[in-house]
Amino acid sequence: MNIQYMRRALHLAKKGEGYTNPNPLVGAVLVRNDRIIGEGYHEAYGANHAEINAMLHATEDVRGADLYVTLEPCSHYGKTPPCAQAILNKGIKRVIVAAADPNPLVSGSGIALLWENGVEVITGVLEDESRRLNEIFFKYITTGIPFCILKTAMSLDGKIATRTGDSQWITGESARKQVHLLRHRAACVMTGVGTVLSDDPLLTTRLPGKKGKDAVRVIVDSSARIPLDAKVLNPDSDAPTILAVTEKAKNKKIEELEQKGVKIIVTPLTESGVDLAFLMKKLGEEGLDSVLLEGGSKLNDSALRQGIVDKVNFFIAPIILGGGTAKTAVGGRGVDFLKDAFPLRNLRTKRIGGDMMIEGYVGTGEGTPCSQD
Repeated sequence: MNIQYMRRALHLAKKGEGYTNPNPLVGAVLVRNDRIIGEGYHEAYGANHAEINAMLHATEDVRGADLYVTLEPCSHYGKTPPCAQAILNKGIKRVIVAAADPNPLVSGSGIALLWENGVEVITGVLEDESRRLNEIFFKYITTGIPFCILKTAMSLDGKIATRTGDSQWITGESARKQVHLLRHRAACVMTGVGTVLSDDPLLTTRLPGKKGKDAVRVIVDSSARIPLDAKVLNPDSDAPTILAVTEKAKNKKIEELEQKGVKIIVTPLTESGVDLAFLMKKLGEEGLDSVLLEGGSKLNDSALRQGIVDKVNFFIAPIILGGGTAKTAVGGRGVDFLKDAFPLRNLRTKRIGGDMMIEGYVGTGEGTPCSQD
């Protein structure tokens, strides 16, 4: 066994980002006599799985070869036939798996099928890397709730705009490109009506040199205040727009929005407006596995308080804005005591152009030392 082949499989798996939702990202490499004879990845939802693509791209007969795969081969009929059976049919002698599939339809049965038919199986090779790559899939397939990433761009002193509201652009071009990659990978991009009223964003994906996938746009707007001519309601995009409202929204405005093709989700009314936990459940029922939250300070506060945020990506520019009335990344009333703070774990920092990105997971648990790229 050579761990570098699993690293290659993980690298291949990432090529599917943005195209496989709600399926996982999977890469596969076929090896014989310490040389690669075939490789592939899951390229799009409903398309061939990684193992099948590796077999199809093999330069020679794969019988007796080793297969490195980043996720347990499936054992059930879904959009495609089971990969575990295809492995048996092709006579592959050994399968090295990074992580078991949490899908209840698989959940160890793929590995068991291989073992029972004489195929040697090695598991847990670069498992942490595989689970991190598929953190969206792991949550969604086991809970039905989308994985939520809170993204914000701020100054070194935590401001997302000046005291006059000027906010474009706090971070540099490289950081903004990274945000568009996040949009490309996510099923939804969510913001509040306040951001729409102040910035009138498109919320589409713009990647240099290639066409990105536009995420479903979700606007949190308890009273349906959004203007009918807002750019987010009229983009040159096939991706739909969803408006999350409450009983405070007027029926006439809802009818006008629906006539424009906007899907309306009515949630219970909470102290802060839209019931975000209810909304996340509804988005999950729509088959949407992930949400990139690009909200203002009020929505960010509500999202943290209502417990929908799994991960944060804070882009920090090396500038200081100051101002007691300038908005911060998270607004609201704030916590009363330090013990009530929202903890982050498994922190990672990364330099992006002239800015810094801090990534972390929300909640308590065993943390790992901070890492820096």
